[in-house]
Amino acid sequence: MAELTRKELILSLINAGPKPRLAGVDLSSISLHRLDFEGANFRGANLSASNLQEAILRGCNLTGANMSVAQLPFADLNGANMTVANLQGANLQGARLTAVNLTNADVSGANLKDANMQGANVTGLKFNENTLWPDGKKGSQSTPAQYI
Repeated sequence: MAELTRKELILSLINAGPKPRLAGVDLSSISLHRLDFEGANFRGANLSASNLQEAILRGCNLTGANMSVAQLPFADLNGANMTVANLQGANLQGARLTAVNLTNADVSGANLKDANMQGANVTGLKFNENTLWPDGKKGSQSTPAQYI
C-alpha cells in the first residue's frame, strides 16, 4: 500500500521544485501516469505495480528501485540510472530507454517490445526465458547487447 495518493503526490511536487527527492518512498500500486518526474531521486523507492505509463523519468536516479510489475509503456527514461533496479515482470513496451544505466538490473519476465535501448549500459543485466526483447524475441533467443 502506497504512503501517498496521486493527489497528495501532485500537491507535494508543486512545491518541490526541480529534481524532487522521493528516495525510499513507497509509491506502489498508484497511478503516476503522464506525470513529469524529470531528474527526480527515486533511489530505493518502491514503485511496484505502479502505473507510470507515458511518465517522464528522464535523468532520474532509480538505483535499487523496486519497479516489479510496474506499467511503464511509452515512458521516457532517457539517461536514467537504473543500476540494480528490479524490473521483474514490468511492462516497458515502447519505452525510451536510451542511454539508461541498467547495470545489474533485473528484467526477468519484463516486456521490452519496441523499447528503444540505444546507448544503454546493459552490463550484468539479468533476464530469463520470459523476457520479451524489443524485436519480439524471447529470453535467450537474443542478448541485451543486440539492442544497444
